[in-house]
Amino acid sequence: MLPPITPDPILVTLGPITVYWYGVMYAVGLLAVWLVLSAEVRRRGLDVGLLANGIIIVAAFALIGGRLYHVIDQWQLYADDPIRIVLPPYAGLGAFGGLILGTAAGVVYARYRHQAILVWADAVAPGVLVMQAFARWGNFFNQELYGPPTNLPWGIAIDCAHRIAAYPCTQYPFDTTRFTPLFLYESLSGAIGAIVLLWVARRFSSRIFSGDIALMVFAWYSATRFLLEPLRSGNWTFEGIPTASIVSGVIAGGAIVILVLRHALHQGTPADVAGEAARAPAGGTSGSPSATAGDGDRDDAGGAAEGAADAEPLGVEPNLMVDP
Repeated sequence: MLPPITPDPILVTLGPITVYWYGVMYAVGLLAVWLVLSAEVRRRGLDVGLLANGIIIVAAFALIGGRLYHVIDQWQLYADDPIRIVLPPYAGLGAFGGLILGTAAGVVYARYRHQAILVWADAVAPGVLVMQAFARWGNFFNQELYGPPTNLPWGIAIDCAHRIAAYPCTQYPFDTTRFTPLFLYESLSGAIGAIVLLWVARRFSSRIFSGDIALMVFAWYSATRFLLEPLRSGNWTFEGIPTASIVSGVIAGGAIVILVLRHALHQGTPADVAGEAARAPAGGTSGSPSATAGDGDRDDAGGAAEGAADAEPLGVEPNLMVDP
């Protein structure tokens, strides 16, 4: 077994300024999200300028929601000294809080800018997994988000100051005990999920509805949490069940059910539905141009809606007309 190595949460101290690894990894995650999503938004023919403004708003609300969830989840860390809630290095974030409040902020912003919510949801939802892939390494530097003791070769050491009550050093010696790196599992899940779903969005663009990719992202992330949450100790519980397990189970199950039902209840392919929506009369005019499915580099309804551009009311973006 290798000697125990634990990371320093501080990257550098410059006079009165202290830079923490957690914040650095969050910033790196945001940069990665921007690079991936800006490419995806351009591919779909959407406005990158709206993304630039929206990502700032969503990130701010996600931070607030994530912090609130974390404080509730890990209240034992703050009960005796509440000032830790707003001071580093106790800067943990609860992903579900950030996901919920960030999503709500994104929906409100899209409505305010009169955008097609489901189209934008598909474009930006993979950013959740990209962020997870990078930001979870902030948990590594904070020595948090770990599971029970393990003999696996990739187990990590946790020093005594960062142990939860269930794993005291008196019972689990620092020199010989390693813990399950849940942060690593979530990071890998995020990276794999982002790659797979971005590929699905391109490969099967003519067979999916607007909103499908977002539902898949929610299902993927929540299923990961549902599987890993029982390995954590000292987290927020309800009737003895981890609250995150309940939340993730509901979200994953709901996303899968909606995904299955919306395809089962719609006749024909998504491209057919898009064509019908684009041909529908609007604003006292009618048009019936032929519609064809978009190719692999287009949004699921992009090709069909473009063929009916003259029939679009009030200059609304074509994709707005085909959200099922």
